[in-house]
Amino acid sequence: MNKKTQYHLSLTDKKTAFLNGLRDGIPIGLGYLAVSFSLGITAKNAGLTAFQGFIVSFFCNASAGEYVGFTLIAAGATYLEMAIATLIANARYLLMSCAMSQRMQNETPLYHRLLMACDITDELFGIAVARPGYLNPYYTYGAVVIASPLWAAGTALGVVAGNVLPLRLVSALGVALYGMFIAIIIPPAKTNKIIAGIIIICFVLSYTAGHIPLISEFSDGTRTIILTVVISAAAAVLFPYNADESKEVTQ
Repeated sequence: MNKKTQYHLSLTDKKTAFLNGLRDGIPIGLGYLAVSFSLGITAKNAGLTAFQGFIVSFFCNASAGEYVGFTLIAAGATYLEMAIATLIANARYLLMSCAMSQRMQNETPLYHRLLMACDITDELFGIAVARPGYLNPYYTYGAVVIASPLWAAGTALGVVAGNVLPLRLVSALGVALYGMFIAIIIPPAKTNKIIAGIIIICFVLSYTAGHIPLISEFSDGTRTIILTVVISAAAAVLFPYNADESKEVTQ
């Protein structure tokens, strides 16, 4: 019978990986600081304090997920609505976790896997999977230790600014977050007509749902959940992902 292979990382390996992660996490953290500042304005408008905004962002590093949460708090949504909407908004992280698990040694202890899973964001996932060989947990820890606090600090600063700055300026800063989301959807929409069409349909149906009988009586959170599930499911069925076409575009 073969003995079970032991998972072992030398102190040098841990230190090197951590420092590399810390280095790569600095530019990500600075970007997070700027983006989460606008998110803090949204948190302030939802009635959260700077400390509450910090805690939320520290434990939920997801701009879309937090924005949905803050919006639902402002709308007085139920806990169930918030849980479902946040799950839908952050569903892509489940796929990222599966992808990262395939890059880890089989002997990697469960506690490392759980700790790494606590802070999977688009950017941190990107720099982790781009590294050659097996993933070293300490590289992720190094990136997280700088990126996560800056994300949370930016949210807290946004709340503070929202309480101090004039109302007109706060309203102007609140628009910045929408600019970030527009910057996310415009590039793929320019290269993919299907995505562009779906985005337009989302805008139209979102506006329509707020004015037609029966559906307009639902809360904002319930309407968001229904539209997200229906539109994404319809798009997946009618326009399935084609890996061959994606390769042609990227080559």
